Amino acid sequence: MTKKTTGESGILKKAILSVFKKHPTRNLNYKQVSKLIRQLDPAIADRFLFIDDPSANRAQLLTAMAQMVLDGELQEVDTGRFRAIPEQLYIEGVIDITVSGAAYVMNENFEDDIVIAPRNTGTAMNGDTVKVLLYAKRSSKRQEGEVVEVIKRAKNEFAGTIQILPKFAFLVPDSNKSNIDIFIPLSKLNGAKHGQKAVARITEWLEETKNPTGEIIEVLGDAGDNNTEMNAILVEYGFPLRFPKEVEDEAEKIPYEIPAAEIKKRRDMRGITTFTIDPVDAKDFDDALSVQKLEENKWEIGIHIADVSHYLRQGMSMDEEAFERGTSVYLVDRVIPMLPEKLSNHVCSLRPNEDKLCYSAIFHIDSDANVLDEWFGRTVIHSDKRFSYEEAQEVIEKKEGTLVNEILLLDTLAKKLRAGRFKQGAITFEKVEVKFRLDEKGNPTGVYTKENKDSNKLIEEFMLLANRKVAEFIGKHHAGKKVKGSGHASKAPTFVYRIHDSPVPEKLQNFSLFAGKFGYQINTRNEKEVAHSLNQLMSDVRGKREQNVLEQLAIRTMAKAVYTTENIGHYGLAFDYYTHFTSPIRRYPDVLVHRLLDLYLHAGKSVDAKDYEEMCQHSTNMEIRASEAERASIKYKQVQYLQDKKGVVFDGLISGVTEWGFYVELTESKCEGLVRLRDIGNDFYELDEKNYCIIGHRLGKVFRLGDEVRVEIKNTDLVKKQIDFLLAEQVETEERRTKKTPPKHALKRKRR
Repeated sequence: MTKKTTGESGILKKAILSVFKKHPTRNLNYKQVSKLIRQLDPAIADRFLFIDDPSANRAQLLTAMAQMVLDGELQEVDTGRFRAIPEQLYIEGVIDITVSGAAYVMNENFEDDIVIAPRNTGTAMNGDTVKVLLYAKRSSKRQEGEVVEVIKRAKNEFAGTIQILPKFAFLVPDSNKSNIDIFIPLSKLNGAKHGQKAVARITEWLEETKNPTGEIIEVLGDAGDNNTEMNAILVEYGFPLRFPKEVEDEAEKIPYEIPAAEIKKRRDMRGITTFTIDPVDAKDFDDALSVQKLEENKWEIGIHIADVSHYLRQGMSMDEEAFERGTSVYLVDRVIPMLPEKLSNHVCSLRPNEDKLCYSAIFHIDSDANVLDEWFGRTVIHSDKRFSYEEAQEVIEKKEGTLVNEILLLDTLAKKLRAGRFKQGAITFEKVEVKFRLDEKGNPTGVYTKENKDSNKLIEEFMLLANRKVAEFIGKHHAGKKVKGSGHASKAPTFVYRIHDSPVPEKLQNFSLFAGKFGYQINTRNEKEVAHSLNQLMSDVRGKREQNVLEQLAIRTMAKAVYTTENIGHYGLAFDYYTHFTSPIRRYPDVLVHRLLDLYLHAGKSVDAKDYEEMCQHSTNMEIRASEAERASIKYKQVQYLQDKKGVVFDGLISGVTEWGFYVELTESKCEGLVRLRDIGNDFYELDEKNYCIIGHRLGKVFRLGDEVRVEIKNTDLVKKQIDFLLAEQVETEERRTKKTPPKHALKRKRR
């Protein structure tokens, strides 16, 4: 029996294409295609394919598929064997190279990252933007690929240690995500000596060579020197060590004095009680508070922010440099400012007993902390007093001292604002902050943790209020106004928001199950119940051994806050609108917010959203880098602090689990190190990701996140910023076994 073979080939091609779409990674011959068409659509098969004439059937399908290859609908991978053309053969994204050498590339069209094996990363280095060839996907595995082009280098300057050989030299990068050394010709050492830390710039990287070629552009100093190591961290994360000369020259031209004509343009707040509260060692005071009683149970509270945008104008070298840096960087022993010191510590800093230019958010607030009225604009202030957090806390606790009435009033209002936030579903994460006591050379002599007290929370609440109200003013109230001459309501203009998405349900569910092992319950019914449960958990765990582990894990379930022009609200703060307005000395997005607020207050047209979205993404990336640099400096000091304590036994908690071991955070110092599975050695262990534990197959021993363990230091590596621990119990057992069991040759002599 034969069927029609001509006239309706498009229908047959569509059936063939359906087969390949259903099996996108398989290479199929005509017999397999014929069989799969019959399974997929028997009616089409019966209409077009030959049951009693295999040769005609073969010709029919091969002709159709050959034409589909010519039309670009299929690939012929071998004679007579065909495969679907992937919807995307190539993708672009940023590569993240792990310590092991494996890499991942994220692309918005894929739910999971693309996996790149170490042998397939090519000349890509961590953070580069790359082009990736996608491999045919194996059904049970994640999408894999190969780097075929580096589109954009994340950086071409690297800090590391110089190794000089008779005919050439290498710079070995400090980053544990870099497994490529940089070849340095001896003529390009520029005075660097063997073993010193230096900065190399890559000058050439040919495809056929394993290592790039570079030159030394700066010698940082001797390895192990505190200043050398901190500067190496800055270079590693892409932060410059100094300002360009043209930037410093621009800063020097800015006068300290405020012209009388500028003061006349502003709201004069110099006669109102005003003060700052900052860390004891701070020099860049970018916010101040003013208090003025209006009537019974009604006050005017001013939140005054340094008017950086008055001095930092678009087109200036200073502005371009500030944008590139994105943020100030806070290492263990120093601050690397976003702005030159003359601006950050002097001209813009709201120092006491000096007139200063500000951008202010001024509110009328009642005794229940309700905002009755608001005003935004440029002001001039005069701070009467500079408090450290400790000094302000003493006033709150003792209820006496300078400006006691003003501080106690603000403390009361702040607590009511805070209570209101929590009622709306805000979440509090009071992360433990590790601090070091340093000697005159920067070496750590002690470790302690910083606690947020009422004075810290006072400042936090009023900064949150200003940030929220500025965002609402633009995003909520500015939208809906009538456009002159049109009779239509306007859309919200382009603005810079700070957003925070809700938790990923799967992560939240896993965390809920884990918290349940400690006796805590998380209600995942809706977002408000989740927030209430998490707040209750944070309260219940305070002071308990599992506090830090559960807090850290809870934070990991949350999305990361980012800058964007697309507002979705801030989940963690329970705000529909939120931005960053209060720290323009140390955050560039705040400068953008000041400019946009001023533009829209003066009826300016909305700016281009695409341009500002790119600036938002850059700001988010620089914030992440600064945070990583800060963590690296802390890690370095932790390793330094423990390097002379080998053999000492410490109490700790398991703070992370991986395929290669588990991390332990020491209870007292909060230093963290790794217990490697190969150092346990009495069983075969396997990671159970969902239950945050490692399980031994033979003995059933379980090491779970949050478990108490006792460890001693096996090794410290300052270059890699790594600490290796051994389980103290196992060490003791090994020692006892060694003492009790005589050597084999002794046993033999005894038997004789």
